[in-house]
Amino acid sequence: MKNKVLKVHKDDNVLVALTNLKKGEVISFEGIDYELLEDIKQKHKFNTVAFEAGDIIVMYGVPVGKAVQSISKGSMLTTFNVKHYANEYGNKKEQKEWIAPDVSKFSSKTFNGFYRTDGKVGTANYWLLIPLVFCENRNIGAIAEILSEELGYSKGRDYNINVKSLVDQYQSGASIDDLVAEDILMTPEQQKRNRVFPNIDGIKILTHEGGCGGTRMDSEVLCSLLAGYITNPNVAGATILSLGCQNAQPEILEKEITKRNPDFDKPVFLLEQQKSKSEADLIAEAVKKTFTGLIEANKNERKPAPLSKLIVGLECGGSDGFSGISANPAVGHAADLVVALGGTVILSEFPELCGVEQELSDRCITEELSEKFTSLMTNYNKQAIAVGSGFDANPSPGNIKDGLITDAIKSAGAAKKGGTSPVMDVLDYTETAEKPGLNLLCTPGNDVESTTGLAGSGANVILFTTGLGTPTGNPIAPTIKISSNTELYNRMNDVIDVNAGTIISGEDTIETKGEEILEKIIAIASGELVPHAVRLGQDDFIPWKRGVSL
Repeated sequence: MKNKVLKVHKDDNVLVALTNLKKGEVISFEGIDYELLEDIKQKHKFNTVAFEAGDIIVMYGVPVGKAVQSISKGSMLTTFNVKHYANEYGNKKEQKEWIAPDVSKFSSKTFNGFYRTDGKVGTANYWLLIPLVFCENRNIGAIAEILSEELGYSKGRDYNINVKSLVDQYQSGASIDDLVAEDILMTPEQQKRNRVFPNIDGIKILTHEGGCGGTRMDSEVLCSLLAGYITNPNVAGATILSLGCQNAQPEILEKEITKRNPDFDKPVFLLEQQKSKSEADLIAEAVKKTFTGLIEANKNERKPAPLSKLIVGLECGGSDGFSGISANPAVGHAADLVVALGGTVILSEFPELCGVEQELSDRCITEELSEKFTSLMTNYNKQAIAVGSGFDANPSPGNIKDGLITDAIKSAGAAKKGGTSPVMDVLDYTETAEKPGLNLLCTPGNDVESTTGLAGSGANVILFTTGLGTPTGNPIAPTIKISSNTELYNRMNDVIDVNAGTIISGEDTIETKGEEILEKIIAIASGELVPHAVRLGQDDFIPWKRGVSL
């Protein structure tokens, strides 16, 4: 490690400890010596000037907190001596010219994807099983279980056990010794070769707890989200079960699908249990229809597509004090590369944009978009305050323990995932990203609610940064995990795909790591590489009810 501390922005009045620092140690940085008055934990911050109560703490060049007491220079900033503070914000004030990164090394590259008739390209080809109401979750699960194993799709394992081989051998009169000697362990490569439908990447379920009860708006939002999944370019078709009497009626879903794509032509089968002779008949009919749909969907094969067809969702979860200076900015550079190549990126988690609202507002290409962004942010925070909370309550105990002591510190680092390009569109929850470039999507900061929203708005791949380790993914959008520190990568490399901790150690720069991430996206989008979240079957799906969730 070249340095013990880091100053993120020239205007900051704090330094970040890149390693554990001891009380009494003298830290020299940019020609100035700082004597530490206490131990400073790795990832935490100490002040470079003395603070009085009410003084503003600046990091990333923006206010991120306010001193609640006198803090001597060289002290660790904590939740006891600092409280959340962020600048007031308003509509668009100015827009600086964006200087796009050099993408010459990627300009001729393509990925092998699945073309859809609406012009979009999938990085995967999944069939969906969807309940319109929670009453159908069990039936959806039964259909998935019946189809998945028989068609060669194991769930959440690196291997599969070929019991059918034992059955065949037994029925052929094999001896006990022959059965014991039989090799029944199948690798992922063998499983893929043995699939009945080799061009279908899997059968995914979107079980949930909604569709009835609650408010009618809850069911309408759910249908809107489900329509986003069905029209996502990574989806080949869907089988949908309706009970019949629920709030989330098929007509609402059909309307939402048509709104997104008037010429929608994917195979979709909808069955209503209350019109079926029996549960067994319902499941049998669903299996038959799904099988016929898979026959059609399997005809679609991967073909070269320009990188402009990438729609990259940006997410962070289990963040630490290094996330905002390694993994997030590296993802931000990858996002800028995608935008410069004509692709689309989606930055979500509105509670984690607190403190950088004005910067994002200024980056909006029109006044109208700026007003929509500030309105969504303001109303969301007001809802949280109305129930006794607020954006300032966003940091989790794990965040705080690892140095993210205010929401503004966490947010300023989280926003780095969005890179530096202009904001081309602002989306409310479930709205589809249609404009190339950077899109802002209103979702909670909750990891799974946010990734669920990203795929519902069209993301065909998701970049997920983590500093503490978060074992989650998405049913249809391959999710690539990036660690902020090497210690986490070494400890959880069965979950993490990319290590951005090499930025902290000085082995990489934000730019080189960003390019590595883009190379990883291309390989995964082409089906040449399987991210750990897909390999482990981390298919998490949690719709947002639009209540207060941070």
